[in-house]
Amino acid sequence: MKILLAPSETKVGGGRDVFILNKLLFSNLTQTRTELLHRYINIIQKNDKKVLSKMFGLKKEKDIEYHTKDIVHELTMKAIERYTGVAFDYLGYNQLNREAQQYIDNNAILCSNLFGFLRADDMIPEYRLKQGESIGDLKPEKLYKKQSYLMEDYLQSEDILDLRATFYDKFYKPTKAYTTLKFIKNGKVVSHWAKAYRGIVLREIAKAKIETLEEFMNLPIEKLSIDEIHKKKNRTEIIYIIES
Repeated sequence: MKILLAPSETKVGGGRDVFILNKLLFSNLTQTRTELLHRYINIIQKNDKKVLSKMFGLKKEKDIEYHTKDIVHELTMKAIERYTGVAFDYLGYNQLNREAQQYIDNNAILCSNLFGFLRADDMIPEYRLKQGESIGDLKPEKLYKKQSYLMEDYLQSEDILDLRATFYDKFYKPTKAYTTLKFIKNGKVVSHWAKAYRGIVLREIAKAKIETLEEFMNLPIEKLSIDEIHKKKNRTEIIYIIES
């Protein structure tokens, strides 16, 4: 089973290894990634604060200045460690044992606004790009969507659990059967805090080393109970009730 994750705009700084672009998932994407990186760095070098503010999604000058780096020469860490935010906090990757971490490294795929499709253990530098923003006149989601057949081939024989926000359908939307989750509390759909429960679900999947959706459906998760399962075309939606 492969689990699809959205990235976060916030990231941890630092790293330990040099950046090697063609070692990322799908070497066929190297040309697209190179084009986006060149445009990204060129915009940074022009140092137009108004343009950078929009591209980064930041307002404070010191925050904008922090991200004006030549990221190609910055140190890297695993993508799953690089991203921060609610889902990643609740996943707690660094608190998991080695086997659970290895499961995530092997089975989680992130969808980066800059680098496209990534394995959880792909080594990436710190960067900043607001969700949905163009890089100059390039729209990353359109460039990667054209090559989403790579994901189709990669996931051909896999069960798919899609934990991404719907925005990332613009990069890749499965044409084969896949499963999504919805969380309900006190009769209302949970939106922002759904990220927390996605992190919790992934953590429990990794700890149990789940291999199929059937196994996942039978996985007990504290404070979550399955209420309904909706199927439409190739999409199955599991609706969880969050218990108080």
